[in-house]
Amino acid sequence: MRLRAAVLSFWLATTGAVADEPVQLVEFADLDGWAADDHAAALATFQSTCMDLDGSDWDAICAVADTAPDARTFFELFFQPVLIGSESPALFTGYFEPELSGSRQRIGRYRFPVYRLPPEVDGQWLTRAQIEETGVLENRGLEIAWVDDPVELFFLQIQGSGRITLTDGDIIRVGYAGRNGHEYRSVGQELVRRGIYQPHQVSAQVIQSWVRRNPVAGRDLLHHNPSYIFFREVDISDPELGPLGAMNRNITPLRSIAVDPEFTPLGAPVWIEKDGADEMRRLMIAQDTGGAIRGAQRADIFFGYGDAAGEAAGTIRDPGRMIVLLPIERAHQLVPDA
Repeated sequence: MRLRAAVLSFWLATTGAVADEPVQLVEFADLDGWAADDHAAALATFQSTCMDLDGSDWDAICAVADTAPDARTFFELFFQPVLIGSESPALFTGYFEPELSGSRQRIGRYRFPVYRLPPEVDGQWLTRAQIEETGVLENRGLEIAWVDDPVELFFLQIQGSGRITLTDGDIIRVGYAGRNGHEYRSVGQELVRRGIYQPHQVSAQVIQSWVRRNPVAGRDLLHHNPSYIFFREVDISDPELGPLGAMNRNITPLRSIAVDPEFTPLGAPVWIEKDGADEMRRLMIAQDTGGAIRGAQRADIFFGYGDAAGEAAGTIRDPGRMIVLLPIERAHQLVPDA
């Protein structure tokens, strides 16, 4: 690893973001497990959003990517690994695309609405509790569908997208359309604060089980998170494709991550070294964002869709580090004396 580092306000031209964080150039030889990764899989994911990157350096790189180069050589030849952020461990979590049961009409057990974005929502609006307790959205034709489980609906909002299997067998996909302007607050951390669980015990499955066993207190717990997500219906042209990420392109299981674009340019390759029970050393592509994803060393790994993906994603809360791969000239502009 290069010893020369800098602490400066830098401009990430891809996003226009300004951030104050340490920046350090890293060698590919210092990336743990780099040689063993499937670089071709990472290249295929990178190509899916490369056309959306701005800048002449990105344009040149994307033109080469389209020629089907040797993937590992491509990344090593055109990119410089950059550690953005302090040496304190990164935080990796996981997310997935849930599958819910629903109906186009409010019938039987299907009583919980999935709402479109109301036209009057612009900036900070009503909280989750106010929306659900006042019925302000009812009978306005904003319902995309009704689902049968309020807890699964809550986690659909946490994930930001999902699939709903309707009573007639059709499947619709919903994606993020907007929010009520309130910051996300973790209900898992609130369970720990209340002394109900220890931090290592909390997962999505544990939260779901506790809320179902304690419906009154569970509703109060879910209202601890004031953020409320609205959806839009998204065409499923190919059910094997992942949901749309923040770049409005399909994301790829175990190759796409959500990041904080204030620090990590959307579309950039990111090398992750996730520790924990199931170590992961893999080249990912930053193609999504999330309300709880904040900071230079913070990433949410997309695990796919369905129950198995949900179980895997729900157990991830691991340390490690993440290294952003930037075009060489752009990287050296961040550390001009390196």
